[in-house]
Amino acid sequence: MNHYPLMIADVAELDRDKVTVTAPFDDSEIATLDAATSADVEKALSTAYTLFNDKSKWLPASQRIGILNKTAVLMREQFDELVLNAAREGGKPLCDSQVEVERAIDGVLNCIECIRTDHGAEIPMGINPASEKHLAFTRSEPIGVVVAVSAFNHPLNLIIHQVGPAIATGCPVIIKPAEDTPLSCYKFISILREAGLPAEWCQALVVSDLDVATQLVTDSRVGFFSFIGSANVGWMLRSKLAPGARCALEHGGVAPVIIEADAVLVEALPAIAKGGFYHAGQVCVSVQRVFCHKSVINVVASNLAKMASKLIVGDPTKAETEVGPLIRKVELERIAKWVNDAVKEGAELLVGGRVEGNCYQPTVLLNPSEHSAVSTKEIFGPVICLYTYNTIDEAIKKANALPFAFQASIFTKNIDNALHAYKQLNASAVMINDHTAFRVDWMPFAGLRQSGLGVGGIPHTYHDMQIKKMMIIKSNKI
Repeated sequence: MNHYPLMIADVAELDRDKVTVTAPFDDSEIATLDAATSADVEKALSTAYTLFNDKSKWLPASQRIGILNKTAVLMREQFDELVLNAAREGGKPLCDSQVEVERAIDGVLNCIECIRTDHGAEIPMGINPASEKHLAFTRSEPIGVVVAVSAFNHPLNLIIHQVGPAIATGCPVIIKPAEDTPLSCYKFISILREAGLPAEWCQALVVSDLDVATQLVTDSRVGFFSFIGSANVGWMLRSKLAPGARCALEHGGVAPVIIEADAVLVEALPAIAKGGFYHAGQVCVSVQRVFCHKSVINVVASNLAKMASKLIVGDPTKAETEVGPLIRKVELERIAKWVNDAVKEGAELLVGGRVEGNCYQPTVLLNPSEHSAVSTKEIFGPVICLYTYNTIDEAIKKANALPFAFQASIFTKNIDNALHAYKQLNASAVMINDHTAFRVDWMPFAGLRQSGLGVGGIPHTYHDMQIKKMMIIKSNKI
């Protein structure tokens, strides 16, 4: 079993507490990592802050581009290892982990494009007496030390979305990956360093004490805080940020889908099944609440249940597996309780509802109570809930009933209904004839209301990690 020391520049080698990483499918131990202490966090922050404040040490854009280019090449060379790491530690099936690593490599290249296309703007002058003989323009500079806290469900690609833009902008970054899935993060940072990035520009640590994590996030030297994870933790940490620190929070949703009477079900249902059961539903925009017109509810219910029953559930490192395990047993127990409670409260269990090892069978519930946990909270598991509606406005009202707003979708051939849903749904993105979990890494990705703060997506994060610094020149020669 491998052991990983802290990835803090010039940190002393000491005997520290250990964090053990286990495979969620069979609980086998994969690796151990040193856990950071309060002193370690102080060392990482001091290193990053001192580096940022010495502008003679800032990396020029050409060097950052070279490092990121080399990183993408090395990731391609180590593709299979990256895939297996992600599948083993996170439980995402091999086929989906392959897609994740492809996206991660493309994300690094996306960061390069952000650098290549970055530019300032001229500010109008000479348009009134006060501004005559003046020239003004902006340039971009890094915002400061970036501290990032990441989630488990995309153990490599989420790190790319947080660390990649920081490196591209020239911000020193300290990343705390999820303790369940830190190995992909550590591997990526090793690749960055192999590609030529000095160690002090990107540091990583895990903790066994949440107070140490809070110390890292809330320090006054933090310029930007990037968080991906649960709403309770995200909002709590935001409330403790030092004055002046900016942040972006990405939480979860209870994603709604509307299926109109005219929907092309042969296309809609496979998309809904993929959007709901992909990575065992452990996705922040996973399909959860599906509102079906009364004329199609029976067809949707029977066919979606058949699709769910045919999915291959099991070992995520096997090529044939389509749905892997839940990340932790406590989540498995929670989902089972929510489903059982929903059935007691009147829902019809069409398929699934069973725990097998560390996996939960893909589950479809028909008409749960609007007060059930499965109807009001993010399941974050392989459970899709179906509800009947009579009119599209009724469906939209139900879809908007919760204090969460992320991505939503509608399946219809009627352009007027599609546009009506787009306008009326509380969401940052509305998919027409696709599932709610659709994403490409350069598009804006934003949770609204309790679902988050700010806009994700690599180019958007890149700009968040910068300031626009203006120069104003006064000259009689202008």
